[in-house]
Amino acid sequence: MDAYSNLSKWLLVIAGLCITSAVFLPIWRIELDAPQYPEGLGLQIYANRLAGDVDIINGLNHYIGMKTLHAEEFIEFTVLPYIIGFFGLWTILTAFLKSKRAVLILLICFALFGALAMYDFWRWEYEYGHNLDPTAAIIVPGMAYQPPLIGFKQLLNFGAYSIPDIGGWLMLTGGILIGSVYVFQAGFLDRFINRGNKLSLILGLPLVFIFSSCVPDGPQAININKDNCAHCKMTIAEEHFAAELITQKGRVYKFDDISCLLAFHYDNEDKTMKNAYVHYYPGNNELIPAEAAFYIKSPELKSPMAGNIAAFKTEAEANEYKLKLKGELLDWNFLQQNGR
Repeated sequence: MDAYSNLSKWLLVIAGLCITSAVFLPIWRIELDAPQYPEGLGLQIYANRLAGDVDIINGLNHYIGMKTLHAEEFIEFTVLPYIIGFFGLWTILTAFLKSKRAVLILLICFALFGALAMYDFWRWEYEYGHNLDPTAAIIVPGMAYQPPLIGFKQLLNFGAYSIPDIGGWLMLTGGILIGSVYVFQAGFLDRFINRGNKLSLILGLPLVFIFSSCVPDGPQAININKDNCAHCKMTIAEEHFAAELITQKGRVYKFDDISCLLAFHYDNEDKTMKNAYVHYYPGNNELIPAEAAFYIKSPELKSPMAGNIAAFKTEAEANEYKLKLKGELLDWNFLQQNGR
């Protein structure tokens, strides 16, 4: 057996172990943030149970008419550990079959299982978010409380954030490893790369997929007169001073004033900032990287929350506005330290 075939075998074994580990680790998590719960609430979904702040979340659900969550009511928790264990064992056995066809069949079946599992999760969220008790204490006409399948969604004063947990990421890693082994075994890239590069790619490709899918790239659009500021809770009505923060987990926070972003970041050090964006003052709903921008602070700007800070793409442009507005030129590092 050559090094490439031997590597394929071990990658499939690792993939099987990654998948099997999801039987014991949390697969998904839903986090809820609200002013009355500054530390947030969390719901962890395992293959066979629910964990986290289940009782508190059930109490909140009762007031808005949602069904309470009880693991024994979900047939999925009975069968899911066996299905995951089956796929883990199947993957490990496939490693010793030395068959591209066997890898392809495994890949297709595992992908179908993943798609069906995500649909079932969406259906569960839809049912709990839409089938509300008409006699609930709090009724908002036309309101549904379906959490996001993945990503962030605002539900009244709660921000709901849904993302795979460690078990889910390991299952995804297992699936990517299976797919990578098949791609290289099938020789799709033989015309373009030599064997040494192939070995590097088969090792590195799964990591590229995983890390590139964790956090959104670039700023998310700010919906003027619809989105609310994460700090002052006011509706964002003036685009020229708007700003945005993206955490390491991929959560997006939007602000109506650059000073609100700075204050929010100062007050929420646990929400580690990955990227920050500020509105290009002369532009039309155009966000630019905060660390690369040049800033003018002037009382003549009259921003929504009196931060009175505007952002520009170039120093020359900022200096031009500095003269017009009789302001001072600042940079991002200074604002982070003194702009709160």
